[in-house]
Amino acid sequence: MDGFTTSLWFDDQGEEAAEFYCSVFPDSKIISTIPYSEAGPGVPGTVMQVNFELFGQRFNAINGGPMFPFTEAVSIQVDCDGQDEVDHYWDVLTADGGQESQCGWLKDKYGLSWQIVPKQLSDVFEGLAPETSKRVMEELLSQRKLDLAKLQAAASG
Repeated sequence: MDGFTTSLWFDDQGEEAAEFYCSVFPDSKIISTIPYSEAGPGVPGTVMQVNFELFGQRFNAINGGPMFPFTEAVSIQVDCDGQDEVDHYWDVLTADGGQESQCGWLKDKYGLSWQIVPKQLSDVFEGLAPETSKRVMEELLSQRKLDLAKLQAAASG
């Protein structure tokens, strides 16, 4: 076995989305583009599939039509090195029509859900007493974009 590839089903924006994602994340690239043939079901010559990598993780974007839109049931988690990275990825992915959600979740302009999470979040919750854990969770649930300093302050009391 050679690992996993995450397939993302788009109406017809797969190539645009793959190019956007590769521009957002370092160490990312388009690997190949496969057009529809005369056999269809898409228009011959238009993009059927784009294979790409983000941080070495393989993805393919399929232009399959509107039958299967994205939902929040599946998301991509970005593990960030601190608040500056959280702010950067949050701003870029919510730009141009993206939507903020809660607890570090957002939808980008293509409708794909992302979780933008500081790596330090698990440290904030580790070993907390029940009352402290409740306070941190209440703070987390009140946030859209995660604010690490506020979460750390809630953990400190």
